[in-house]
Amino acid sequence: MQRGVIELTDTASHTGTVTARYAGRRVERIEDSRLLTGHGSFVDDISRPGMLHACFVRSPFARARIRGIDASAALDLPGVHAVFTAADLNPDVREAWHAVAGKDIPDTPRPPLAEAEVRFVGDPLALVIAESRYLAEDAVELVDVDYEPLPAVADFTRAVGGSAAGAPVVHDAYPDNVAGGMGGAPPDEDTFSGAAHVASAHVYQQIHAPVPIETRGMVVDWQAASGDLTIWASTQTPHELRAFAARLLGIPAQRVRVIMRDTGGGFGQKVVPMREDMCVLLAARRVSAPLKWIEDRRENLMTAGQARHVDGDVRMAFDEDGAILAADIDFLQDVGAYPTPYPVLTTAAIGMFFPGPYRVPKASFNYKTVFSNTAGLAAYRGPWQYETLTREILLDIAARQMGLDPLELRRRNILRGDEMPYFNPNGMPYDHVAPADTLEQAVKILDHEGFRTMQAEALAQGRYLGLGYSAYIEPTGAATGHLASEGATIRMESTGKINVYVNGGSTGNSIETTVVQLTADALGADIADVATIQGDTAVTPYGAGTQGSRSGPMTAGAVHEAGTILRRQIVAMAAAMLGVEETAVELSGSKALVREDPGTSVSFADLAYRAYYEPQQLPPGMSASLEATARFTSPPTAPIHWANATHACTCEVDVETGHVTLTRYIVSEDVGPMINPNVVEGQIAGGTVQGIGGALLEQMSYDEDGNPLSSTFVDYLLPTATEVPPIEYGHVEIPGPGVGGYKGCGEGGAIGSTPAVINAINDALAPLGATITTLPASPAAIIEAIEQAAN
Repeated sequence: MQRGVIELTDTASHTGTVTARYAGRRVERIEDSRLLTGHGSFVDDISRPGMLHACFVRSPFARARIRGIDASAALDLPGVHAVFTAADLNPDVREAWHAVAGKDIPDTPRPPLAEAEVRFVGDPLALVIAESRYLAEDAVELVDVDYEPLPAVADFTRAVGGSAAGAPVVHDAYPDNVAGGMGGAPPDEDTFSGAAHVASAHVYQQIHAPVPIETRGMVVDWQAASGDLTIWASTQTPHELRAFAARLLGIPAQRVRVIMRDTGGGFGQKVVPMREDMCVLLAARRVSAPLKWIEDRRENLMTAGQARHVDGDVRMAFDEDGAILAADIDFLQDVGAYPTPYPVLTTAAIGMFFPGPYRVPKASFNYKTVFSNTAGLAAYRGPWQYETLTREILLDIAARQMGLDPLELRRRNILRGDEMPYFNPNGMPYDHVAPADTLEQAVKILDHEGFRTMQAEALAQGRYLGLGYSAYIEPTGAATGHLASEGATIRMESTGKINVYVNGGSTGNSIETTVVQLTADALGADIADVATIQGDTAVTPYGAGTQGSRSGPMTAGAVHEAGTILRRQIVAMAAAMLGVEETAVELSGSKALVREDPGTSVSFADLAYRAYYEPQQLPPGMSASLEATARFTSPPTAPIHWANATHACTCEVDVETGHVTLTRYIVSEDVGPMINPNVVEGQIAGGTVQGIGGALLEQMSYDEDGNPLSSTFVDYLLPTATEVPPIEYGHVEIPGPGVGGYKGCGEGGAIGSTPAVINAINDALAPLGATITTLPASPAAIIEAIEQAAN
C-alpha cells in the first residue's frame, strides 16, 4: 500500500534531473562482505605501541561507606603502572553534561569514581592500569578496600519516601529517593465515575537491558607534547563523544579526534559516555602510553545500565459503544543509582505518548523517577515503550470485560488517515500517518477470522491458542536541540568516484548502505562508484549519531542538501564541456548526458579529470570544486516524523508446564517510503526479537540486599532462533514531512512486540480466567496465574 510520490529532481533550478534507481530497492548491505568474512574492525582490534590496559575495582556491596583504599599490594605487582581513586581523577572533571539534555538542565549525580560511598554492586571505585588486561585483573584482586556495609534498597517501589518511609537513602541530596517527576492534567474523575465501562490494570515490567553483542570499550591515546587526544570507541555518537571529552578535560575540541569503526550493537546503551568512559579519558592523561578498556560481559550486565523497570496503574473509561472517553496512567520508573543522562524529562514521554494511535479525548498522567541501589537507568530502544505495553494490555482486558474481540475494540478507536492532523490530548501533533491502515493490513495477513475458528477447534481439543495485537505510534527523527540537524560532505574524487562523509554512528543499522543508495540517486551515479566514510570526527561533519530513530530521515536530508549543491556544479561543468544549456543536462549512470540526445555525454571520470588536472580549461569564473558540504535542519513546522505499526502474534500455551510457543508473528508498519526494504525489515526483526525476549525471558534480578542474580548468560536468558517464529511483514508507505518522505524505523520493533506477545498469552489463558500483567511471562509466572484464577 503506497501513498504519495517522492520527488528527486532539483526543483530549485530544474537542472540535473536524476532518476531514482536505488532508493526503494533491496540493495545488498555493503557492510556484510567485511563483517561476514571476519574483516570488521572493532575497538578491541585496536593496538597501539606500548598500550596499557585498564580494569576497574568494583564494589561487592549495594551500599557501603568507603573507609579506605590500600593499593600498595597491587602497585607492587610487576607490570602494574598505576591505581587511581576518586581523589585522583574526579577533581580533574571540568564539565560533564550531555548534549541530549543540554548544559542548563540540572542533572543527577554522576561522579567518575565512587566518592565516600558505593551505591550499587559493581560501582567503580578505583581504576587499575597495567601492561595487560590479565595483569590488571590480578591487581584488582590485590586492592584492599575497607568497606562499612550500609542498608540498601534494591526494590524501587519501596524506595519512595526515603528515610521518612523507613527506606535507605541512595543520595543525600534526594532524601525521599525521588529524582523527579511530572504530572499532566489531573484525571477527569467525573468521566471515569460516569462511564459505562472502566478497565484498569496494574502492570509491572521487569528490568532488562540492551545487551549488545559487543560490550562497551575505548582506546585513548593522549599526546602530551602536542595536546592531541585520539579516541577509538564503541559508540553510537562519535561527535558527541568528541565534544564530551573536550568538555570533560577542558581542552579545545579541535585537539580531540574520535574514530568509530565497526560497532557491534548499541541499542541506546552507547549514545552517551558513561562513568567508566569518563574514568578512562581522565586517566589517559596521567599515563605514559595509550590506554585501552574493554568491558567484559559480567561488567556489562552488572553496570552498563538498566532499562524498562517500571511499575504503574493504568485505566481507561469507555462509553456504551466501546469508544474511549479518557485514559490515565500513574507510574514509577526505577532510575538506579546513577542514571545517564537526566532521567526525569525522558521518562515524561511515557505519559505524553500514552494515548497512542487512538481517538482519546482526555488523558492524564503522573509519574516519579526513583533512585535505587542498582545500576543506573540507560537508554534502550524505545525508552518510552511502557506506554504501549500498558495501553495495549489494558485494551485487551477492557475488550474481554465488554464481551468484545480485542480487534473490534481497536477498530472502534484507532485513528484513520483522514483524521490527520490530529493532536492527542497531551498536545502531540500526529500527522502523515494512518494507524488504521497498518491494523487492517496485519489483520488481513493474519486471517483473523480463520485463526479464531482454529482457536475454537483447538480449545475443544484441550489446546490453548492465543492471538495478541499491539498498535503504537512513535516519533522518529525528533528535531530538538542538537538532534535537529545533520551534516554531509560529498566529494567526487579525481577518478570520478564519489565518497560521502557522514557522522555515522553505525551500530548495525545499515546506515552505510542506505547513505550510499541515497548519494547514488542524488548524483545519478552508479552505486558501485559510491563509497562512504563515517565515524571519524577528523573528516566528517558534525552529527548527533544513531539515536531516536533519526538516522534515515536526517541523513537523507543531509545527503539531499549536499547532493543538490554538488549536482549543480557537475551540471554546470558538463554543460560547458558539452556545449549545451544546463537545463538540457541529465545525470545518469555516472554520466552527464544531453536529455534529448543521450548519445552525447561526458563521464564523471572525464569531468573529474578536467576539474582536477585541467582546471584552466573551465570557463572563466567557474569553480573547479567537485565537493560540497551542507547541513540539513528539520524545519520547525515538521519537527517529528511519526511512524506507526501493528504487531500481531499467535501462540500456544502449555497449561501444564507454562511453556509458550510462538506460532506466527506479523508486523505491518509505516515508516514512509523505504530506502532499502531489507534494512527496514532487519531493523524491525531485531527490535521484535528483543521485545520477545523482554516478554518471555530477560530479567535482571536483584536480591533484597541488592546483589545481582543475573550477571551471566546462564541466568540472564536471551531469545534464540528456537523461540522466534519467522517474521512476516506488511508495509504501508505514507510519506512523512521530510526529504524523501522517510521516517525512522530503529525502535518500533522493540516497542510493539512485548505487548503483542503478552496479549497473545492472555488471550490463550482467557478461558481459564488468568491474566499476566507482571513480566516476564515465564513458565512459573503462567502456572501461578492459572492457579490463582482457579482459586
